[in-house]
Amino acid sequence: MKQIRNFSIIAHIDHGKSTLSDRLIQAVDIVSDRDFKDQILDNMDIERERGITIKSQSVCLPYTAKDNKQYFLNLIDTPGHVDFSYEVSRALASCEGAFLLIDASQGVEAQTLANLYMALEHNLEIIPVINKIDLPSADIERVKNQIEEDLGLDPEKAILTSAKTGTGIENILEGAVKYLPPPSGDSTLPLRALIFDSHYDPFRGTIIHVRLFDGTLKAGDTIKLMYNNAFYRVEEVGIFQIIRIPQKKLSAGQVGYIIAGIKTVSDTRCGDTITLKSKPCEGPLPGFKEAKPVVFSSIYPVASDGYEELAVALEKLKLNDASLIYEKDTSAALGFGFRCGFLGLLHLEVVQERLEREYDLSLILTAPSVRYEIIMNDGETLIIDNPALYPDPTMIEKTLEPYIRAGIIVPDRYMGAVMSLCLDRRGINKNYQYLTNNRLEMIFELPLAEIVYDFYDKLKSITQGYGSFDYEIIDYRETDMVKLDILINGEKVDALAQLVHRERSVERGRTACEKLKDEIPRQMFKIAIQGAIGGKIISRSTVSPFRKDVTAKCYGGDISRKRKLLEKQRKGKKRMKMVGKVMIPQSAFLSVLKTDD
Repeated sequence: MKQIRNFSIIAHIDHGKSTLSDRLIQAVDIVSDRDFKDQILDNMDIERERGITIKSQSVCLPYTAKDNKQYFLNLIDTPGHVDFSYEVSRALASCEGAFLLIDASQGVEAQTLANLYMALEHNLEIIPVINKIDLPSADIERVKNQIEEDLGLDPEKAILTSAKTGTGIENILEGAVKYLPPPSGDSTLPLRALIFDSHYDPFRGTIIHVRLFDGTLKAGDTIKLMYNNAFYRVEEVGIFQIIRIPQKKLSAGQVGYIIAGIKTVSDTRCGDTITLKSKPCEGPLPGFKEAKPVVFSSIYPVASDGYEELAVALEKLKLNDASLIYEKDTSAALGFGFRCGFLGLLHLEVVQERLEREYDLSLILTAPSVRYEIIMNDGETLIIDNPALYPDPTMIEKTLEPYIRAGIIVPDRYMGAVMSLCLDRRGINKNYQYLTNNRLEMIFELPLAEIVYDFYDKLKSITQGYGSFDYEIIDYRETDMVKLDILINGEKVDALAQLVHRERSVERGRTACEKLKDEIPRQMFKIAIQGAIGGKIISRSTVSPFRKDVTAKCYGGDISRKRKLLEKQRKGKKRMKMVGKVMIPQSAFLSVLKTDD
């Protein structure tokens, strides 16, 4: 075990985690140059296109150190985006140490701090790494000051590297051997292994990613999953080296995989403990906090006969994404679908894109909303995330909405712009402090519903990309909430309904009506699009009808003849309006979610 090191690479978005993983993989020669490709651990198309990591991936790096001993370095590459921080916490639970990567030109950012605190909660050994030292704008001394002042780490320990050019990669491998502690555990004790991830292979079933803390495991053993007391016979164990490499056995301290003919991933819960049936351990390992969804949206197939395909696709996607939750839902306008819970808007976009690409589905999503607590007059508490279930306002005593504590790190020249953005979103300024002479951290308490819409995009644009943002949910507070209904041709469309704050309702209603006006195709009759709260209309726009010139064939003659034709046309349009149905295209549902810029 003294030859094993388990470590993770954590950092803010775009500070170079995946590129550094590439260089470490190339440095130990487990992939031939012919098979190598950039971001080799990002194996989803969507990850490669967006340039982000969504799933954390592990790889075992065999490394011969300067003392001529062979070491096995288990590296887990993690995502940087706040929506996927649950992936980071799961990766850290299976490590003893972490490299905290900091961009030499950007310095310490919000997610850097958040990830540092997460690593400290797991009592990990943390080594700072200053990356991108080859950039013309790199300022190593400034970053070293930030490491000391903002993070409280020793800047002299910081390893300088450039993942792009490969400078300093040897120092990172040596640093892992020298500074990181070997795993503790005992291979003679009963087996205790932690599931930190799993994915589905259509040929072999569920492949469980595990970290062994005690004991040994080999093919042929019968394992017990402690969460649901299920027993399975192990077919194969091994380690990850880009591809799966089978091994005779796994022992305490190692990170690897288990194949045991498990049909569904829902049987293997992340954070569950695996032990042997014949010699079980005393108790389970401490697992992970449940990933709690914060944004809710309904997903419907465009064609109503696509419901079964959507159900199958969601079940398969859930196999690889444990944090996705869904339940059946129905809508008068869109038929049958699913109400899904997501960890944030990026998570929602990723799930939508994966469903459309990997399973070839056409989908409609409703406006995202958060979870509200509604206290009724009779003292009953309802928890609602779907506007369709909003009760009669006369029966409600008060409504509570979730609040978050947002930490925003920006250069001080943007302080005024950020302040006005947050106050405009009903934020409360708690405090701010200078981290260095020109960078400050601003703490706000904001309603989560205001963040969901377009807050992050606005923050990035007003700070010219320098603002970084991290948040945690703190509590529920009383609010003045109303249900905004959208009426098209006098009929409510339940899938377009939104729960909004009373102050923002008129503005949100106008925006929705204007967007829909551009998307709904013209008919032979006038279509009214209205925003309503209860029985009160607060906004309206009109799709004007096609005009047919019925008087074109009348040359001269009596005016009464023209009048008669126009009157006949008016009656026809009126009758058409009564029976005519307005088809709402898919793009109309999506347009309501988008902002003007």
